[in-house]
Amino acid sequence: MLDPRLRTIWLANAATGAAAVAVRAPRPVFAMESARAERNPVVASDLEVVTVTDTSAILTWTSRTRGRAGRLWPVVADTEVRIAPADGGPTRTAYYEGRRTAFHYAELTGLEPGRAYRFEAYSDGRRAVPARTLVTRRAGTPESTGIFTTLTPPPGRLLRTIALANDLHYGELGSGIVWGGFGDGLKLDTEHYPEVMLRSALDELRGPDRGADHLVAAGDLTSSGTAEESRAVRAALDSWGELGRDYFVCRGNHDMPARSGEDHWGAVFHPRGRLVEYFAGGLRIVGLDTTRPKGAGGTLTREQLEQLRDLLYADPDRPTLVFGHHPVTRHAAVSNPGGPGFVLDRFTAGALHALYHRAPGVFLHHSGHTHRNRLNRADSGMGVEFLEVAAMKEYPGGYALLRIYEGGYMVNFHKTRAEAARCWSTRTRSQYLGLHPDHALGSCRDRNHVVRRDFSGLTPARAER
Repeated sequence: MLDPRLRTIWLANAATGAAAVAVRAPRPVFAMESARAERNPVVASDLEVVTVTDTSAILTWTSRTRGRAGRLWPVVADTEVRIAPADGGPTRTAYYEGRRTAFHYAELTGLEPGRAYRFEAYSDGRRAVPARTLVTRRAGTPESTGIFTTLTPPPGRLLRTIALANDLHYGELGSGIVWGGFGDGLKLDTEHYPEVMLRSALDELRGPDRGADHLVAAGDLTSSGTAEESRAVRAALDSWGELGRDYFVCRGNHDMPARSGEDHWGAVFHPRGRLVEYFAGGLRIVGLDTTRPKGAGGTLTREQLEQLRDLLYADPDRPTLVFGHHPVTRHAAVSNPGGPGFVLDRFTAGALHALYHRAPGVFLHHSGHTHRNRLNRADSGMGVEFLEVAAMKEYPGGYALLRIYEGGYMVNFHKTRAEAARCWSTRTRSQYLGLHPDHALGSCRDRNHVVRRDFSGLTPARAER
């Protein structure tokens, strides 16, 4: 039986989420919306404190106004955030953008590590509030308390930054299709949204404020594994860097061979069932092919398990990042809507746990497939983080940055910030009867956290340049 409070919130969100379906591709002028705004006040909602680092925080929200029929439509407005230390003092404007938009993205910088801040977000003087979703309205969230606390970074120098991404679905034509392909899904009017989202993310990852040295893409690079999709996504990634040096990939269930049996994705990237191993400044990066010949669930072949055992046991203390498409833990199996059959099978998951117990250098296992942000518990006590990262191709639409310091690492999820990407992310909030945010966004800790660990033996990325 669904909890009555959760049912009420979900039903309300489903009703308001229908309005977001009306959001179209970004247009240079919101003439109709601006005219409505003259008659009707701005409604600023969907407030989310997406990213909280040691020195910054990123807030997003949407401004709308009601049309003649009472329906909410996107409307352009300014963007303002006021903050103050949580222990006292008046708020001050820490961010203001006069360029008017309906899809607001405010990045606050210059904050003090480990400090709590009160915040208020506004558009045209209207204070932004969270959507009717449990993930942002539950007690204790930054959105409900109006307070966020910056992280305390690990000690030592920043050595390397790795972007963790997955579920690009390059070539996909409709987002949010469920129940055996029922319906056409959400689309953009002018171009394919997976291309917009990937291009926008790649453009910002090299920026000085993101500074990604590498990109790890954990499966579902394509929509259906065709030759055209595989070559196109490879070309896009090659424009960013070199496979095996700058970026690393593994196969997802959407990248499987077609019914003809021809493995187009494998011809462009890696043959099916292949484990890949790379090194970056002493860091070992291992990619697994967790796909099955049929179905959405995952497994590992005996050959891959044996190969992984051999390479881990040969150098068990080397810092190691493992990635594969399917989530691994029992926690992931029981918490995702698809159930245990949607993730890695329990035999393989147990085998991986056994290998990781004897290889203390493994510190993080990154996966996708569920299209959500979630920090899962290991099935048994070990120093390995099992992290699911939300899809790049739809809400919340982005990637996680793994910043490795000499004394540990920091994880932060970032929504892709280009205007077109923000517009599409807003539109796909409405997927699955408006329930998608509760599934996909994750808690603030799922998206932002610090782990202490010794990485002092690794070489800084800048020393390789």
